Amino acid sequence: MHTCTIETPLGIAKITGDNDGISSVSIANAEENISTTIPEPLLDCVIQLKAYFNEKLKTFDLKLNPEGTSFQKKVWKQLGTIPFGKTISYLQLAKQLGDSKVIRAAASANGKNPLWIIIPCHRVIGSDGSLTGYAGGLHRKQWLLNHESEYKQQSLF
Repeated sequence: MHTCTIETPLGIAKITGDNDGISSVSIANAEENISTTIPEPLLDCVIQLKAYFNEKLKTFDLKLNPEGTSFQKKVWKQLGTIPFGKTISYLQLAKQLGDSKVIRAAASANGKNPLWIIIPCHRVIGSDGSLTGYAGGLHRKQWLLNHESEYKQQSLF
């Protein structure tokens, strides 16, 4: 398994994977040194993440290999169908999975998504439009939604 770290506008991202695909992308919780070399199996991921943050990429095209249960993988696959710049509610996600009663299980699987940004769990919001839950912090979820919005929010301060 290979690992590297890169700087992003939201903090230092830690990427792990091998020739079978990218297994995780997360924000490092502690200070990490930025990688000076990128292992070959992670290079496309680094290039695409940088393009995403530079507003030059809307859809990732990577070989993915996340670890999870079959239900979690089903949820993550469904998350990948949410278009760039769009959001859905947790209830809509559950309905897309075929059963509105799995809303809590779908929300739990969403929260365990190991592929931050690449599998766009940040695009799932509460039915009332609220930014409910995000493993990377609600400030990062808001930033990502603003980044993907057709109408950019400007800060007054």
